[in-house]
Amino acid sequence: MTLPNPGSWQGIIEDAAPQLFKDVTTVRDNVLTDGALSMKVKVLMTMLCDALLAHDHGVENIANRARAIGATEDEIAETIGVAFVMGGTPALVTGSNAFKKS
Repeated sequence: MTLPNPGSWQGIIEDAAPQLFKDVTTVRDNVLTDGALSMKVKVLMTMLCDALLAHDHGVENIANRARAIGATEDEIAETIGVAFVMGGTPALVTGSNAFKKS
């Protein structure tokens, strides 16, 4: 399943380096699918990582992606809580972008 709300970098890479885009997409599609962990959990994990890495727009985009596949506001809030425990206030500040209304 292709995830909704692709990142802005994807179009750039697809145009500039189509084979790289294909390779990255193949790996991502193989990882971000239901397995021992649900796809929803894996998407929430990617949001957590973006909060820890201070990717504010990524957090917002991935939160919307998570919502589109069924994540609740409580699940998103708990994920941001984990980001805070692991990354402190900077992760919380970046994570707050998950609640921006686009």
